[in-house]
Amino acid sequence: MSISKTAQTKPQPLPKDEQSAADTLDEILASYRGDKSELISILQRTQLEMGYLAEESLNRIAVFLDLPSSTVFGVATFYAQFKLRPIGKNVVKICRGTGCYVKGAPRILAEFEKELGINDGETTEDLEFTLETVACFGCCALAPVVVVNEDVYGKMTTDRVKEILDTYKEKKDDE
Repeated sequence: MSISKTAQTKPQPLPKDEQSAADTLDEILASYRGDKSELISILQRTQLEMGYLAEESLNRIAVFLDLPSSTVFGVATFYAQFKLRPIGKNVVKICRGTGCYVKGAPRILAEFEKELGINDGETTEDLEFTLETVACFGCCALAPVVVVNEDVYGKMTTDRVKEILDTYKEKKDDE
């Protein structure tokens, strides 16, 4: 079963090189005043446009806002929305809430890990897939639940894992 959710804005592809990344960050920072209260907004926009928050970006944001690097890093690591490493084009999220857990989420996670060759919290080398677990989607009637990007897959089984991954691999081939 697949149910489309409201699309969230996806990060743009990563800049090709360090100079491009620096130029992108300069453009982002130019639209702010440099007030400390803008930190989260700057982090959100940087991640949206650059795909993740690189260490160099965090350091430059700290200088721009006249904050210690440790403060900027602390905020970036406190909130789950921020990623310090590149994320895949397709983000696979597996619910680990009680209902999903009881109905087989650990087996489904293990199957995704096997098929993708990565563990929870990791991204494939080709940046196609990131695998994450989440506390709860609030879709307990559909347990166990997997969400890939904005597509919800309820009543998941280990047998469907490869089929679902192939769907997203085919979308890549069609591009």
